[in-house]
Amino acid sequence: MAIELAVEARGLVKNFKETKALRGIDLAVPRGSILGVLGPNGAGKTTAVRILATLLRPDGGAATVGGFDVERHPAEVRKRIGLTGQYASVDEELTGRENLLMIAALLNLRSADAKVRARELLEWFDLGDAADRTLKTYSGGMRRRLDLAASLTGHPEVVFLDEPTTGLDPAKREDMWDVVRGIVANGTSVLLTTQYLEEADALADDIVVINHGEVIAHDTADRLKRVVGSQTLRVRPADPAQAPLVHEILARVATDGAPIDEHRPGEYSVPVPGDAVLTDVVASLRAQGVDVTELSLQLPSLDEVFFTLTGERQRQPATDGEAA
Repeated sequence: MAIELAVEARGLVKNFKETKALRGIDLAVPRGSILGVLGPNGAGKTTAVRILATLLRPDGGAATVGGFDVERHPAEVRKRIGLTGQYASVDEELTGRENLLMIAALLNLRSADAKVRARELLEWFDLGDAADRTLKTYSGGMRRRLDLAASLTGHPEVVFLDEPTTGLDPAKREDMWDVVRGIVANGTSVLLTTQYLEEADALADDIVVINHGEVIAHDTADRLKRVVGSQTLRVRPADPAQAPLVHEILARVATDGAPIDEHRPGEYSVPVPGDAVLTDVVASLRAQGVDVTELSLQLPSLDEVFFTLTGERQRQPATDGEAA
């Protein structure tokens, strides 16, 4: 049975004079899922979103959103989407409620329906108590939540979230993640662009990695992590005096004789070739009488995946946007 796609892009190309922002990328978002588009600043993520949201015309390729071609039927596409950009686009001279009512009016919602929808969204995004305050008094996290609420005013089938947590502290980012999960639970499909590795890991059903305008990988987070080719086994003995025994056990299972690393004081780690070694290590620790306070087998991080794919370390962003 064919997977129904909310968003599909095939061979998208976009040039800005001498800059090749997109070099023929493919994207697909199955209905009711989150596609994470991961890449560094300038990779082409925002350009792709602007094409899919009908704000830019591609120089090549084709794309559909909600079953409608973005070039031939842009008005139909716009009826079905919501867009939250890198920076809040709400009006700080208006109250939270007034902002949502203004968006509803632009979407031609009836006055009574607009008021009901605004109230629903303000409560859902935990902004009810601040509904009638001007945005000048809102924190950055509150503005981002209202911006996302505005993108949902018209009950969109598809929401494009272009680096929605840029500039938020870790706690506020996690709050936003919960909101995104709630959107998808209610049936909306999401295309999420991000520079935050942990964000893609936490939210996305599938991840597309873009670099220099090209797709360099597409898979689930777990499968992408396996491209590094090894996992890391970490052991912390309860008795530090038993460290030599732990070294001896880890040396037997290390990938290609890799050295043992003291990741943190008293905690030893080594790359291993797969899950099967864990059973052997547990048996060896028991046989040697080594009690442990920590024992874990971890896949590589997405940062390590990015380095493997590109040869360069992904840098976590501050508040910078993306030029292309």
